[in-house]
Amino acid sequence: MTWLDVIGWAGSALLVWSLLQSRLLRLRALNLLGCVVLLGFNAALGVWPMVGLNVVLAAVNVFYLWRMLATRHDERAYRVVKVRSDDEMLEYVLERHRDDIARFNPGFRPAKPSPERAAFLVVNRDEVVGAVLFRTSGDGVARVELDYVTPPYRDFTPGEFVYRRSQHFLELGCRTVVTPPGMVAPYYDRLGFRRSGDSYVLDLAA
Repeated sequence: MTWLDVIGWAGSALLVWSLLQSRLLRLRALNLLGCVVLLGFNAALGVWPMVGLNVVLAAVNVFYLWRMLATRHDERAYRVVKVRSDDEMLEYVLERHRDDIARFNPGFRPAKPSPERAAFLVVNRDEVVGAVLFRTSGDGVARVELDYVTPPYRDFTPGEFVYRRSQHFLELGCRTVVTPPGMVAPYYDRLGFRRSGDSYVLDLAA
């Protein structure tokens, strides 16, 4: 096997591996890398139709990567929808992703709906990409019980849109947000939260 064969097999393996990714950003990045490797491989062999194909595929990946990165913090790309804790769509999301939720939020236990509990669904176009469940006790504190993002959007942390605009909680009489302890890979330090033991705390500005 020549070094050129190794490059060809490596490019093919990258393409296959990219299609096995659940995260959209990672899928596009690996697919782009595979296309670039195969572009060079086919150019070295003079297989110009395959060179043209990989040029087009690489351009498509670059476009989608640019759009993903340009809108990952854009409030126009995501919508936060307040729902009741017994909302059927919310219940479906929790059941559909039950095992993944347990992996990233090991302390979460579904609780019975009550007036003190509410939730936000984060939507990207027509797709629900995240859910935040919390409870209030009349003391001005919103205690987050679950902050979950679906696998394809995990590189984008869409939950930040729930906390970025404080009126989501201020309208409910909350002045402080406390996150659940023990969450795997928390991202709150980038949003102005301060560390408090195993949780994070956000003081809202009125």
